[in-house]
Amino acid sequence: MEVSTLFSLSGRKALVTGASRGIGQAIAAALASAGADVAITAREASALEETCGQITQLGRQVVPLSLDVRDISACAEAVAAADERLGGLDILVNNAGYEEIRPSVHVDEALWDRIVSTNLKGAFFCAQAAARQMSAAGRAGAIINLCSLTSYVGVPTAVPYGSSKSGLLGMTRALAAEWAPLDIRVNAIAPGYFRTAMTDVFYEDKEWQEAMLTKIPQRRFGAMEDVAGAVVFLASGASAYVTGHCIPVDGGYLASI
Repeated sequence: MEVSTLFSLSGRKALVTGASRGIGQAIAAALASAGADVAITAREASALEETCGQITQLGRQVVPLSLDVRDISACAEAVAAADERLGGLDILVNNAGYEEIRPSVHVDEALWDRIVSTNLKGAFFCAQAAARQMSAAGRAGAIINLCSLTSYVGVPTAVPYGSSKSGLLGMTRALAAEWAPLDIRVNAIAPGYFRTAMTDVFYEDKEWQEAMLTKIPQRRFGAMEDVAGAVVFLASGASAYVTGHCIPVDGGYLASI
């Protein structure tokens, strides 16, 4: 088989949560560029206009959906809507996430619940709904979760976030083992240091930037296109025998510590 065929997503149908900007937007565009039709979500569907335009320009079908992943019933409804409007579902990317930096002694229940419900609980119930849809239709599936460097290392003042992303890594492995007989693969990527609206507070500090760059072997922060290859690989037939793994996209950060 030709390598280009292995990586092609022609005829595939994908759902990407949290796709209004940043990494989620880049992932949705990458999947469309590889040939997939894509349903995309944000808390407000109106925020998806730019991403819709990118996918349309690539000649693929796009379905914008409103979804707050903390609402479990809404997760199932969004998956069902994506399946119905796209004519099936083969790929789910759990990208929707939330982070807020706060010293742990000042973390309250509301913040803990918001972060963990968004990053972990929401991802699980989207995956559950997608797996049900895929298995009922007899379709092979690929589920990709967005983990983090905090899935591996402790980061002060980010304990709820790190806890949710560590849990997401464990969930990825467990679901991969359970759903392999259903021909549903579950993998993850762990982006390193990327400047997004959610992480912009760090990058406003020039001293932090300089200190962090010394810890990244490639001596640069991630660019949005850096996630494209990893996601397309995990969504495509090129990774047909890969499940239960997380690929760090971090410029060598984890390898160097």
